[in-house]
Parts: sequence; C-alpha cells; structure tokens
Amino acid sequence: RSMNTFLIIYLIILISEAIISTILKYTWQAEEKWDEPWYNQKTEHQRNSSKILRFISDFLAFLVLYNFIIPISLYVTVEMQKFLGSFFIGWDLDLHHEESDQKALVNTSDLNEELGQVEYVFTDKTGTLTENEMQFRECSINGVKYQEINGRLVPEGPTPDSSEGNLSYLNWSPYLFHRRKFPVTSNLVLPPKEEALMIKEHGLFFKAVSLCHTVQISNVQTDGIGDGPWQSNLTPSHLEYYASSPDEKALVEAAARIGIVFIGSSEETMEVKTLGKLERYKLLHILEFDSDRRRMSVIVQAPSGEKFLFAKGAESSILPRCIGGEIEKTRIHVDEFALKGLRTLCIACRQFTPKEYEAIDRRLFEARTALQRREEKLADVFQFIEKDLILLGATAVEDRLQDKVRETIEALRMAGIKVWVLTGDKHETAVSVSLSCGHFHRTMNILELINQKSDSGCAEQLRQLARRITEDHVIQHGLVVDGPSLSLALREHEKLFMDVCRSCSAVLCCRMAPLQKAKVIRLIKISPEKPITLAVGDGANDVSMIQEAHVGIGIMGKEGRQAARNSDYAIARFKFLSRLLLVHGHFYYIRIATLVQYFFYKNVCFITPQFLYQFYCLFSQQTLYDSVYLTLYNICFTSLPILIHSLLEQHVDPHVLQSKPALYRDISKNRHLSIKTFLYWTTLGFSHAFTFFFGSYFLLGNDISLLGNGQMFGNWTFGTLVFTVMVITVTVKMALETHYWTWINHLVTWGSIIFYFVFSLFYGGILWPFSGSQNMYFVFIQLLSSGSAWFGIILMVVTCLFLDIVKKVLGRQLHPTSTEKAQLTETNSGIKCLDSMCCFSEGEAACASVGRMLERVIGRCSPAHISRSWSASDPFCTNDRSVLTLSTMDSSTC
Repeated sequence: RSMNTFLIIYLIILISEAIISTILKYTWQAEEKWDEPWYNQKTEHQRNSSKILRFISDFLAFLVLYNFIIPISLYVTVEMQKFLGSFFIGWDLDLHHEESDQKALVNTSDLNEELGQVEYVFTDKTGTLTENEMQFRECSINGVKYQEINGRLVPEGPTPDSSEGNLSYLNWSPYLFHRRKFPVTSNLVLPPKEEALMIKEHGLFFKAVSLCHTVQISNVQTDGIGDGPWQSNLTPSHLEYYASSPDEKALVEAAARIGIVFIGSSEETMEVKTLGKLERYKLLHILEFDSDRRRMSVIVQAPSGEKFLFAKGAESSILPRCIGGEIEKTRIHVDEFALKGLRTLCIACRQFTPKEYEAIDRRLFEARTALQRREEKLADVFQFIEKDLILLGATAVEDRLQDKVRETIEALRMAGIKVWVLTGDKHETAVSVSLSCGHFHRTMNILELINQKSDSGCAEQLRQLARRITEDHVIQHGLVVDGPSLSLALREHEKLFMDVCRSCSAVLCCRMAPLQKAKVIRLIKISPEKPITLAVGDGANDVSMIQEAHVGIGIMGKEGRQAARNSDYAIARFKFLSRLLLVHGHFYYIRIATLVQYFFYKNVCFITPQFLYQFYCLFSQQTLYDSVYLTLYNICFTSLPILIHSLLEQHVDPHVLQSKPALYRDISKNRHLSIKTFLYWTTLGFSHAFTFFFGSYFLLGNDISLLGNGQMFGNWTFGTLVFTVMVITVTVKMALETHYWTWINHLVTWGSIIFYFVFSLFYGGILWPFSGSQNMYFVFIQLLSSGSAWFGIILMVVTCLFLDIVKKVLGRQLHPTSTEKAQLTETNSGIKCLDSMCCFSEGEAACASVGRMLERVIGRCSPAHISRSWSASDPFCTNDRSVLTLSTMDSSTC
C-alpha cells in the first residue's frame, strides 16, 4: 500500500518535470535566435505544423526521457525478494518441531512484511493454546460427581494419601447409586460386585458415551476385552481408536476402561461389550454435529428392540432441551468442572415409541432427499427430534497447555500486540485457561459482558464497562464476552463495544460460533485505525477466521490439516509464533522497507541529472547517458546489492530480537515506510543527484582540459563521469545500510562496482559493428586516463555520503532508538548489552574517535572500547520494563 502511494508521488514528479521542461523549452524558443538557430534550421513541415501538436509531442518526449524515475524493476525485485525470502521460514531450525518432525510451511509469500506489522492476534484455544490431547478426568452421573483415579471411577473427594485399593471418600452420599444405598464410611473400598452393580445402574450413561460418536477402531482381536469392569491396562494394548475429535476419543477410551467397550461399527451396527457381554446396536441415524446446534446425536435400536436417541453437546445446547434428570445438580457440576479449566459435555437420551420413530424417520428421509433448501429442512428436523430429552450426566476432560504458551503471549504483549482468545468453550473454562496461560493476569481488572438478553441491557452494560475503565486507576483491563452477548453488541452497539475492547489489554470471547469469530476479526479490520490482524487456529472451524484476518496462521495439530492448508503460514506449535513475528516479521519488514526506499532513491539519483542537463542543452531532449547505460543501470549495475541485502540483512541479532520483544514496537505503524522516511530518502536522492551533476560540471566546465595533450572532454564524457560517480555512490550507500556482512554481500557489492568498470572498458574499447553510433568509443578509457577525473570521482562520492554519515552519527548519539541500542549488543553465552549510545568509556568524549563513530553508523561496537555492561537493574536492556511502564530511562543509568 505504501509502495503504491510512493509511485503516485513519483508519477506526479515525472509529469511535473515533463511539463516544466516543455514550458521552459517554448519559453526559451520564444527568442528568435534560439527558435531556429543557424546550425539547426527547421524543415517546411516543422514550420507549418500545429503548435499544440508540437507541444504534446515534446511533452511526451520528455516523459520518455524521464520515465526511468518510475522504478518498474522494483516490482520484479520485490516479487523475487518475497519468493526467495519465504524459504528462510522453512529453513529455520528454531521453527522445526522435533517430536512431530514438522517444519514451518509458507503457503503464500505475499504477506512476509505483514508479519512485522501485526497489532492484533486472534487465537483459538483448543489445539492452538492447548495440546488437544484430551484426558478424561471427571463426570457427573445422575447428580453425583465422580473422578477417575488410577483407572477407577470413584466419587469425588479422595484424600491426598489415597492409593489404588485404599480410597477414602469425602462427602460420601448414602444415595450415591440412585436406588442402591451404601453405608457412609470414611474409608470405603467398593468390592468388584459393587463396582459391577454401579456400572449396570449407570450403564445408560456409559452406553451413551460409547455409542454417540464417530470414532473408528483398528481391526484387532477383541476377544477377552471388556470381560471385567476395570480394564485400564488391557484396553489400550488391544484397541486403538481413531477420531476427528480428541474429545470423543478420550470419552470412548474412558468408557472402555470402566468396562463398556466399544469394539467396532459398520454402516448399520455398533458393537459394545458390557462386562464381557457383547451387545449389537443397530445404527439408524446420525445427526451430525454442526456449529449452530453445538451437539450431535445418534438414533440406535437396542438388542431389546427399543429405539433410543443419544445426544451430547455443550450444556447451553443440551440442558434447555431436557425435561428430566438431575438438571440443576448437573448444571452446578458443569460450572465446577469449568472453573478447573476442564472441557465439559452434557449427555442426554430420549426413548421413542414406534409411532414417534416412524414419524421422525419419514421426516428425516424427506429432508435428506429434498432438492431445495436441504440444509434448512435438515436443521428443522434435527431441532424437532432433539427435544424432550432426559439428562444422563456430564463429562469433563482435561486438555493441557502447550509448552511456552505463557512466555509467547507475554512476549507478544511486550511487543505491543493485543491478544484475543476466541473459543467455543464455556465461560468458566475459558477464563480458567486464560489465567493459566497468562492471557489474563491475576492483577488484571477483569470485566464481563455475559448473559445479556436484550439490546437495552447490553448497551447499559457496555456503558457501565466504559465508565469503569475510565474511572478505575488500573493499568490493564481484561474483557470477557460470550457469544449471545457478542451478537447483541455487534447488532447495534458496534462503536461502543469497540471502544471498550480497544481500552482492554486482553479480550476473551467464549461460546463463539465460527462465523462469530470471523465477524469479530472483520470488525477490528474495518475500524478507523485499520490495524493488521493475525488469526491462529488448528481446526476446520477456525478456517473462517483464518481467512478473514490479514495474516492466517495454521497450527498443524491433531484436527486434520484444514487450517494449515487454508492459512498463509503453518507452524507446529503456538510457541513458534513469537519467533515468526518478532524475528522473521521484523527482518522481512526492515528488508522490504529498505528495498522500496532504496529503489526510489537510486532512481532519483539516476534521472535528476538528466533533468538538470536539459537546462544546458536548450531542452532539446538530448540524453545525458548512453542508451546502454540507461538499460543496464537497474538491471545489472545496481540490482544485485539491494536484492542480496533484502534477503540476508539482519540489522539486529535474531536472539536479541526474540529476547527483547519491545524492539517490535520500533517498526510498528509502518514506521519505516512512512511519508517522513520516504521524504528523507527522496531528498537524499535529489541532493546526491545535484552533487553528481554540478560537481562534474564544475570539474569539466569552463573549457578546462583534464588531459595532458590539451584535448577537451565532450558531452558523452561528462555523462559518463556523472554516471560513474552515481554507480559508486549508490552502491557504497547500500554498503552503509548493511549491518550483516557475508561473503555474498561482499561479492555483489564490490563486484557490482568492478563489473561496471570492466564492462565500460570493454564496451568503450571496441567498435561494435551492430551499433548505429559509436558515441562511447574510447570515452571511458579516456576519462580514466585523467588523474583529475579520479580525484573528482573520489571527492564527489565522499561529499555525497559525508552528510549522510554525519546525520546517522548525530541521530545515534542524540536520539538513539531502542533498535539502534540493540545493535550494540553481542550474544555469547546469553545475551547482554555491551554498550549504549549514551554511555562511553570512562573519560571519553562522545566524538573522541571517528573510527568508533563509523562503527556505530554501521551498527557495530567493539567490546574493547567498552568499560561497562548493562546491569540487572537497567530498565531497558534486561526486560524492557521502561517500555511497558511508558517511563523514560533515568539518565543516571548512563
């Protein structure tokens, strides 16, 4: 976007120069002696031609003469840089996950620089922040809570010294098993018969868990499996379940450990072993899960001929549709599970009479065979079937956090990036996980916008939150929003909602549908600030938000590859996001910014002398440079140094960038492609061009002979001198901008200058038979034979770059940025800051050593010059506390 703006500005400059040249030409020719001089008489056709046509013709001729100011080759170079630069992400060993042997993938190279401009990160929770490896922990059956300990399902409340075979139960209910009474005791162990009885009395719950799923099973020997109630050691070694959802796999495995083992299915049947007894259920219908219903169901026919519907889903989608069971107790238990950070599902069932089943079977058939509005009809039928349910209980599974999630979120926050978590989990579960992963701090003021039922209530709550943010003297606020409240807020109160969100350091959206995630991201994208957004997800339900964000990151997790395939970049773990943004994003942005600015700079240097030359040739459209030089300037003489720089430049060590996330702030808001920076480079280009031209003019003007034989230089020698100084200056300027030198940089930088000299000697030393004119024959050789020309070349190059060096030195001395300070660090056995722009060796003045200043210009420092290193109490170099608290550095530290 910035590049297009710059091109428009340069197009205006081109047109302006062409118009000025055309007007001045006709102004000059207003005098008769210059309109038709004796040595350039007009033809009869020229005298009789239209003045308007001549004006247009001259204007177009000047456009052609100056058109090289528009860097057309910039687009080619940018595309090459993006394509070739994208390979570095895949080659980065720090982005390689050894356990899964997965490296980072780049699906598009057009967004590399956007990685350095991210202001908002939207992330899913399950599988993105967590491992997506579910472990069954607890359940609620008929209003009683149980937890799995050492492969046994026991009532909740074992003492810490409990062990298998000796469990003491707290809050033991005499009516634990619904109809069967057990005595209250402080140290109770259920005998195997009692365990079997418990399974039988709670069999419907476990059978629902074993049947309501889409799990597949490997073809293994199943004889002997499930013959006892507690087969925790036997089951995993014989059965291997495969599921698209880790939740389903964890629940089916838990039921198998308890003694109700799912051992296989076909298109029509599902087989379950209950305490060794094989039962075959006829699978009649599957009501697939979708994000709107947030539940799935199966209709099966039991061996006895009864037809059941088993349903499971979020408590918000199951409990309102239940008419029986321990609804209130289960609701309390679900909330308690959620507070522990566990993922919850509710289990319910419904038994059909033959007449009811016949009706729903007919309606399902009609909906599934409908030729029009099939999805809507199926949704209506599903809603009709999944009602009047009997609540059986709820399950709770644990999904542990990935490694270094807390550190990654903290690094992003220090980099000035706001992190939003968008999840479909229950409110309590989401808040618990946000606290554990560092998304919310314990000291953060947590605001809530939940359980809103009306537009007026939502608006009033938003106003109250806005007032609290204004009145509370708290540095950081966190906001929790649930799906229904978000829908109300986005309906009529978008501006108020966005004001509240922008005032919060962290936002958590729970009970979110996939489309709601995309809407939230779009809302941020179209806000007045137009921030760059990034979305991270691992599953198919995250694809919509990944595609909506400016940059989409897919996690190659356990829910398939839909997210990775539909994303711009794919990484194996969330922790790699910090390196992707803070290191690669930083490098890509700096490289592309320097590439764009440098291209405009060197083209201004190239064409401005051509414009100035017209003042000395009566605007006759005489070219200053030979046509071969015009063609090869951007193709051969100056292209490789900037291309290699844009691929290999590392202005700060990667480890420093990752350890100091606040350096990311230095490139935020498109700072290096701002109008201010663009004007600096453009002004620098014009100043250098004036130095080239007038320096050469004063050297060769006034009929001075620079050759020993008294021979004079002509206009082609003058143009060649200007071109030679220009090629050397813009190449050395690129060298001054380079902080990370490799043998490739040396080869292309100094090799470009050597190639220019060799080519010019070769091109000007031969009479080319296919060339229409021999204007350049012996010109370059004759130019280099003059010692004064050599002195002039060196003097003009030094003059051009001296002011730029002084500006860099003074800028680093007086107003150093945090990045410039970080350029003075060195990584050895850990990262420590060796020097500061405001700190010098004892007794040394700021400008005591010119050599040291030059080292500062190119971003280096010599440890030998340094008498102090940053201490642990330094507010900037250790952990950037000064940046986070928005306080300036105390001068006493320097």
